[in-house]
Amino acid sequence: MKIDVLTLFPEMFDGVFGASILGKAREKGIVSLEAINFRAYSTNKHNTVDDYPYGGGGGMVLKPEPVFAAVEALKHEEGFRPRVILMCPQGEPFTQRKAEELASERHLVLICGHYEGYDERIREHLVTEELSIGDYVLTGGELPAMVVIDSVVRLLPGVLGNESSAVTDSYSTGLLEHPHYTRPAEFRGWPVPDALISGHHGNIEAWRREQSLLRTLRRRPDLLETAELTDKEKKWLDAMKRETAEKSPDS
Repeated sequence: MKIDVLTLFPEMFDGVFGASILGKAREKGIVSLEAINFRAYSTNKHNTVDDYPYGGGGGMVLKPEPVFAAVEALKHEEGFRPRVILMCPQGEPFTQRKAEELASERHLVLICGHYEGYDERIREHLVTEELSIGDYVLTGGELPAMVVIDSVVRLLPGVLGNESSAVTDSYSTGLLEHPHYTRPAEFRGWPVPDALISGHHGNIEAWRREQSLLRTLRRRPDLLETAELTDKEKKWLDAMKRETAEKSPDS
């Protein structure tokens, strides 16, 4: 996979692209990561990339010319249209499902804005979609782009040491992930659940599934509305909901 980031601050990505999982994936040749300063595509003598908004108002707006030119240069290199994503608080909420979808692409281009916003023609005529990592505003799209890249790259084959890790992560199954334990078997009087040290794979998987359902019920019950559940699991969750309601001080 090839991922290009168009940004005014490419130095922000140096540490992120060179460390941990992303750095290893890059070294293995699984992914190509590059941060490109789209100021280099400005054609005016001062290399400006922003201007005052028509109609007045505070802040500066990113001009269309350098952004279009940067994306078109990348498209020309590849010979086909990459998926062009605008990092924007107005965009579609980024989810694990979206990460899985993007992980199947050959080439992603992420555009990081700054200042007040983008010239609307960038949205209408250049990008394929807009993504947001949450209902809040940051100073630029660089941090959201890092989040998207990290979540996508870790899904690529060969990136993680254990291929099943990405499959069982929170949200990958539609539920929150089950609790984890490691050695020692007992710490300060707190033991590891018996099922995990039983050596019985069926019991272990059953315990993990139950804990995943329970954690989702307690922390993100909204996820259960779309999760794929068996009839037995639905009945068990209904029983847990009744039990929780009975224990509530207000009940």
